[in-house]
Amino acid sequence: MSFILIAFPALFSIINPLGGSFVFLSATDHYPREVRAQLARWVAIYSFAIVTGSVYVGAYVLEFFGISIPVLRVAGGIVIALAAWKMLNAPDDVAPMQERAAESAAAALVERETVRRIAFYPLAMPFTTGPGTIAVAISLGTSRPRDIGHLHFLGFVVEVAITALAISALIYFLYRYSDRVSRLLGSTGTNIIMRLSAFLLFCIGVQVLWSGARELLAGL
Repeated sequence: MSFILIAFPALFSIINPLGGSFVFLSATDHYPREVRAQLARWVAIYSFAIVTGSVYVGAYVLEFFGISIPVLRVAGGIVIALAAWKMLNAPDDVAPMQERAAESAAAALVERETVRRIAFYPLAMPFTTGPGTIAVAISLGTSRPRDIGHLHFLGFVVEVAITALAISALIYFLYRYSDRVSRLLGSTGTNIIMRLSAFLLFCIGVQVLWSGARELLAGL
């Protein structure tokens, strides 16, 4: 349980599925509810894969391509900040109901072919499980037992699976029902929270960028 008690709060704080649900709603508001449910499911699946993959093989992949953690943070921070800036400056949705219905129908037709691609980028990566999450997961993976056949390694696998499943379940639940939370808050409250979430996401991107840049500058 010691690993779960350390890993779950660390991943939860960096992923922030509650705040991310409003970013998710802002990015998928023009899709019908059924499509958003599919997107939420695939985002949760991809998030589980990204977290577990980063814990087990993330460090080896970065080493193979010669990519350091600071460079990963700089690149990911730029992507997050630019995407958040675009969402922050997006115009308010004031389209009439007929136009919204037509857009939803058209979006549903497109979504049948692109739902998995959109769920992975940009919704899962980098909005939900970005470079900050990968860096945290890689750091958690450094504590894994080296002996694959040892009993402790099996326990580590179970602990990682429980932690990743819990985080993914929260992501799915909060993303799936983000529209209901939006209705409770009303259009004005939702717009305010969406803008605030986009601004916080922009700040996270800048922070991730600065963290990587500071490490790179310190190594000069």
